[in-house]
Amino acid sequence: MPSVKVRMGEPIDKALRALKKKLDKEGIMKSAKAHRFYDKPSVKSRAKSKAALKYKKTKRNISL
Repeated sequence: MPSVKVRMGEPIDKALRALKKKLDKEGIMKSAKAHRFYDKPSVKSRAKSKAALKYKKTKRNISL
């Protein structure tokens, strides 16, 4: 579990931003959103192939 130490006189907003950055880096929020609802295996595979196609398109554009 990521944690952020708040120093004396440091604004809470700054600490919250740092915590959010750590959560995004570790992918905790993304996995929590993914597990909110049950996805059928067919829906998962469709989403996976769609993501692969999107990744393939962006990789091809970069290499040109």
